[in-house]
Amino acid sequence: MIDDLRSAIEELKKHEKQIAYTNTPVDSHAEISGLYRYIGAGGTVMRPTKEGPALICNNVKGFEDKSVLIGLLSSRKRVGYLLDCKPEELGFKLKDAALNPIMPTVIPQSDAKCQEEVYYANEEGFDIRKILPAPQNTEEDAGPYITMGMCYASDPDTKEGDVTIHRLCLQSKDEMTMFFTPGVRHLDAFRKKAEETGKNLPISISIGVDPAIEIASCFEPPTTPLGFNELSIAGGLRKTPVELVKCKSVEEYSIANAEFVVEGELVAGKRIQEDINTKTGKAMPEFPGYTGGSAGELPVIKVKAVTHRKKPIIQTCIGPSEEHVSMAGIPTEASILMMTEKAMPGRVKNVYAHSSGGGKYMAVLQINKSMPSDEGRQRQAALIAFSAFSELKHVILVDDDVDIFDTNDVLWAMNTRFQGDQDVITIPGVRCHPLDPSQGPEYNSALTDRGMTCKTIFDCTVPYHLKDRFQRSKFKELNPDNYKIEYFKS
Repeated sequence: MIDDLRSAIEELKKHEKQIAYTNTPVDSHAEISGLYRYIGAGGTVMRPTKEGPALICNNVKGFEDKSVLIGLLSSRKRVGYLLDCKPEELGFKLKDAALNPIMPTVIPQSDAKCQEEVYYANEEGFDIRKILPAPQNTEEDAGPYITMGMCYASDPDTKEGDVTIHRLCLQSKDEMTMFFTPGVRHLDAFRKKAEETGKNLPISISIGVDPAIEIASCFEPPTTPLGFNELSIAGGLRKTPVELVKCKSVEEYSIANAEFVVEGELVAGKRIQEDINTKTGKAMPEFPGYTGGSAGELPVIKVKAVTHRKKPIIQTCIGPSEEHVSMAGIPTEASILMMTEKAMPGRVKNVYAHSSGGGKYMAVLQINKSMPSDEGRQRQAALIAFSAFSELKHVILVDDDVDIFDTNDVLWAMNTRFQGDQDVITIPGVRCHPLDPSQGPEYNSALTDRGMTCKTIFDCTVPYHLKDRFQRSKFKELNPDNYKIEYFKS
């Protein structure tokens, strides 16, 4: 049973070449990410990069009693091992968990592994930067970032809790900035409610948890509307509730078996510049493959305490890596599958939120046309996909004889079942995501604001009345396991 980060690591040790470690001294300042780019980052990271094992760095300079884990989810196969599911069926597994949620439960502080060690901010010598080995991904970043922090807060009125992931920059010994994508995060709604009444919002950041929590936390509206606690999806995935514990220094809860927990408050009305310490104008590498610009004014978390397990492991990721694709993309697939199945049962066979879009910008939909009246429904499915996930930019539609997880097969469909003058459908002037550098008026004067885009459907399906003319070559079916294949030895 995987129920925390350490049991996840032990599970991966059972599978060949899925997790590695190094005892060589490494610097958390740019070196860990620079190394992992060559080991297994993948995604939209600048080449050369590849799919490879997760990596544990056991000798981080200045943090010899702590370890850093990077890339845990940077392989769809590895996510399958961790969620006990075939990689191509992960979207369906998350869909089922979202439809059958199990709410979290609260355990006593005495049973909470995350509180084995406690540091209070009012103690002499407290400095979060010396407690957390948070990496800086590149030399021009605004500072060290928490990239895999499960941020948990509650609605000031209803007290309903929720968890999401945000970029968190360590700015001083007891302050962090928190970046919110405009208009899509539940915690931002909670923060605004509290701020309107002049009150601080208590918050916890749990780092190093069960991978089911990390993936479930990436669901977004409309699949999980305001008031829906994504921890219940993680409970659905594991068939057991996520355990929470009351924080030591603020009126909030954290994930009880996390490796680290940062406790604090979002301070009402306080804002600081994200790159206040570096003045580089840069924040950190983001999922589209570019380094995001630093924000001029960001909300501030005043840290009240840090707790952790004995010999803790901080978990981190590279923003553009395949790890982001797994966390953002698989919930996207589940959301599209849920909405299309409701609207047109049986027509969408599978969905892949493609790596090149960071799990957000592009989806490939596998369509089943079984009768003449199904013609045109494939484009309706694309429109539903845009509704299911607002940050989706491109949808590629293919038939059910195309492997959507094989980019060469998808491009084969585009090259042999697609004509640009009749199979491209554009929807201009739609709100999308501000981190795409092409989504702004300086790139396209027709776009009135940053984050606006032209959403596009590429219909690479065969018209139903022509299906007989587009049959793939039919090779003999056999079981290759019946043949003894051996390799020449050098």
